[in-house]
Amino acid sequence: MTGGLGVRPDGSSDVPRAEEADQAPVGKGPRLRRAVFEWLVVGVCALVVALVLQAFLVQAFSIPSGSMEPTLSAGDRVVVYKLGYRLHDINRGDVVVFSNPDPTPGADDLIKRVVALGGETFELRDGRVYIDGRPLEEPYLASPGSSFPKGPIPRCAEVPAPDRCQVPEGAVLVLGDNRDASRDGRFFGPIGVDSVVGRAFMKYWPPQDIGGI
Repeated sequence: MTGGLGVRPDGSSDVPRAEEADQAPVGKGPRLRRAVFEWLVVGVCALVVALVLQAFLVQAFSIPSGSMEPTLSAGDRVVVYKLGYRLHDINRGDVVVFSNPDPTPGADDLIKRVVALGGETFELRDGRVYIDGRPLEEPYLASPGSSFPKGPIPRCAEVPAPDRCQVPEGAVLVLGDNRDASRDGRFFGPIGVDSVVGRAFMKYWPPQDIGGI
């Protein structure tokens, strides 16, 4: 008598071979638990990546008003690149998101276009913008010739005036593209570059308008 090894008369064994054991059916319970665990891992990883991207690289913003028409309309959604200004300076013409210098409920951040840089003199003459005495070409405006003063411009490097501002170093002056309906640097003056969240570089909503800014 052979000692419990299950050897058949022909010499073969009824002990499952390794590959046969691996193919043993797995119950529905373990399979379900494993699938749930894998999806949880994927979800957590996706959340971590999204949080890292939002904190350091890009962030989505919704446009609340028509102050940037025709470039951006109320309800549009844009992607803002947050890392760029840690690597290079802000450029004239950039559309930027920044912390509201005069916070109001529901308006913690604003989006406008940079028109004057630190050290430059910003002027308004006959509905046009002048930088250091030269007219600024602004093909993006909703209504050309609509850039008029709104009162003494605060936070300038000289005595406030309604139509002139020397932008301090480390600051920029921003205006909306729809000058007739924009509360911008004409009201609150230059903003510090450290208050700029990033540059809006792409519109992703509505779908038919997806593209660069």
